[in-house]
Amino acid sequence: MKAWLVWLLLVVLTLLTWWAGCAGYSGQWLVAALLISVFVKGHFVIADFMGLRGVAMRWRLLVHGWLVLVIGLIFLAYWIGV
Repeated sequence: MKAWLVWLLLVVLTLLTWWAGCAGYSGQWLVAALLISVFVKGHFVIADFMGLRGVAMRWRLLVHGWLVLVIGLIFLAYWIGV
């Protein structure tokens, strides 16, 4: 994917997150949506800006696994705190 298009997607997702916070939205559905957007942004950073789109599958799985682990721990901390 072209870098400027990925950058635009990252900016739009970040602005939507900012807007949701400023609008005062809250709740479990919002947390789930934000964590999904974090995964999407992380995927595109890994694939396009870190240059892992064309490398061996094991490297992509390793880095994506790290991303899923971090997002999972954030979700777990939120779930414990609720």
